[in-house]
Amino acid sequence: MLHFGEEPVISGKNGAGTVFFSGCTLQCKFCQNFDISSGGFGKSTEKLRSIFETLVNSGAECLDLVTPTQFLPDIVQALTPKLPIPVVYNCGGFERVETIRKLEGLVDVYMPDLKYADDTLAKQFSNASYYFETACNAILEMYRQTGPYVIENGRMKRGVLIRHLVLPNCLENSLRVIEWVAETFPKNSVLFSLMSQYVPMNGISAPLNRTLTQKEYDGAVSWLEFCGLENGYTQEYSSATTKLLPKFDLEGII
Repeated sequence: MLHFGEEPVISGKNGAGTVFFSGCTLQCKFCQNFDISSGGFGKSTEKLRSIFETLVNSGAECLDLVTPTQFLPDIVQALTPKLPIPVVYNCGGFERVETIRKLEGLVDVYMPDLKYADDTLAKQFSNASYYFETACNAILEMYRQTGPYVIENGRMKRGVLIRHLVLPNCLENSLRVIEWVAETFPKNSVLFSLMSQYVPMNGISAPLNRTLTQKEYDGAVSWLEFCGLENGYTQEYSSATTKLLPKFDLEGII
């Protein structure tokens, strides 16, 4: 699909050419794309190249691959030869360094989540042991490949855009994530997207069974500013709605 809900430097005017992959390697209890990420259905990987080319021909600003890791061999094959638009690797951050190295030269923009600095939360909410160390090492490899971000005519051509979703009752986790990014990368070398759009999904129980409070999100924004992460995005508090979620009808454009 042509997706207009990504960050402006990704969606652009025409939309990101987004391909969602089923079978996400994380098991987040609050997943907003649960139908696709855990549904175990989709199209044949043999059609990947034709899907990519159709998105290019539809005017997509980039090719946006969402939770793609489990299909990496097929994706690597389908990305060759190089496409004429940037390729975005949109993942949950829980990646092996060896996996990311296989993408060098094929991916232009990495867009990982950095969900947790607290491994207890990572295990509880996403069944991901040692998440923080694993994700940090993967993001460092992403940055090694791309270097500082490059934006031309309002579109991201190369670099790393790190996303973090603020969770209810977990503000300390968000503050630690922000600190790591601010302390690790040269100033203004990566983009950071601080998201407020958390919506309770799938009948989730406490402590995630409510949206954020304005105070929680404002606290994260204040720390973002204090740490000097100037380049990137924050969201309106009203973003916490299911109206912005893509509709998965399994039809798409192919």
